[in-house]
Amino acid sequence: MDSRQLIIGNKNYSSWSLRPWVFMKYHALAFEEIRIPLYRAQSSQQLLAYSPTGMVPVLADGDITVWDSLAICEYISETYLDGKGWPQPHKARAYARSISAEMHSGFSNLRKALSMNVRARFQWQTVNSDVDNEIARIFAIWDDCRAQFGSAGPWLFGEFSIADAMFAPVCLRFDRYNVPLTAIVQAYVEQMLGWTVMKEWCDAARQETEVIAWAENAQFLKLEG
Repeated sequence: MDSRQLIIGNKNYSSWSLRPWVFMKYHALAFEEIRIPLYRAQSSQQLLAYSPTGMVPVLADGDITVWDSLAICEYISETYLDGKGWPQPHKARAYARSISAEMHSGFSNLRKALSMNVRARFQWQTVNSDVDNEIARIFAIWDDCRAQFGSAGPWLFGEFSIADAMFAPVCLRFDRYNVPLTAIVQAYVEQMLGWTVMKEWCDAARQETEVIAWAENAQFLKLEG
C-alpha cells in the first residue's frame, strides 16, 4: 500500500478531484486512489472518515491530512518537488499563483452552467453574459500565458505546473460543451486532452455507472452520453 492516499469523487463529475490527481500523475508520485461516489446516502459519512469538511479531494500522507485541491498541489510541490510545481522564474511564478488562485475562487457562473460531465457531449448554446464574460477571461489568461511564458513547451508556462492542473477541468468543459474556441485556446485544449494522463482519467470516467442527475445538464441539448 502506498503511504499517500488521494481520496476523490466520481471521475465523471468531480472537477476538483481531477486537479491534484493529474498533478501527482504528471510527477509520477505513487499514491493509493480511493474513490468515493458523491451525492449518495452514505457519501458524507464515508468522506468524513478522511476529510474534516466531508468533501473531496483529500490527501492523506502518513499522519498529515491535506484537503482542498490547491492546498494539495502546494503541499506536494513543497514536500516532494522542491517547489518545482510552480514555474521557477519569479515573474512567471507570481503569475501562475495568481491565475491558479483566480481559478480556485472564481468562475462560479461557468462552473454552474457547464457542469463537468466527461461521458456526455453537448451542443453549445449561449447561456448568459456572465458565462460569456468568464469564458472570455479564461481565453485572455491562456493567451497571455502562452505569449509571455510558453516558449519552452506546450503548457501555460512552457513546462507543466500547478496552473495547468487547476485549469485541466476547464479544458474538459470547453470540449464537452463544444464552446467555440480561438486558435490558441484550441491548441491548449488539444494538448491537455491528448495527454495520456487525461486520457486515463477520461477512460475511467466513462466506465463509471453512477448518475448525478443535476450534472447531466438538461439545459443543453445532449449529443452523446
